[in-house]
Amino acid sequence: MSANAPAAEMPEYQQRVVVENRELDERLQKLEAFTQSKKMDDLPLDEASRMDRQIRAMRDYSRVLGERIEAFQS
Repeated sequence: MSANAPAAEMPEYQQRVVVENRELDERLQKLEAFTQSKKMDDLPLDEASRMDRQIRAMRDYSRVLGERIEAFQS
């Protein structure tokens, strides 16, 4: 079972974690793409720094959700 698709046999709260992880990963990809774009050059340094911190936090959060999903499957 993939971490990207909730299985019908999973309890509802576990399905919500799977959906949350998928949505978080989509937002993370968009933010990472933005930070690699030319638009990033127009931002104040402080804002760019906050975005970098946000990316690190989102990656960590995604890892934790992934660990939870793996545990559901055990």
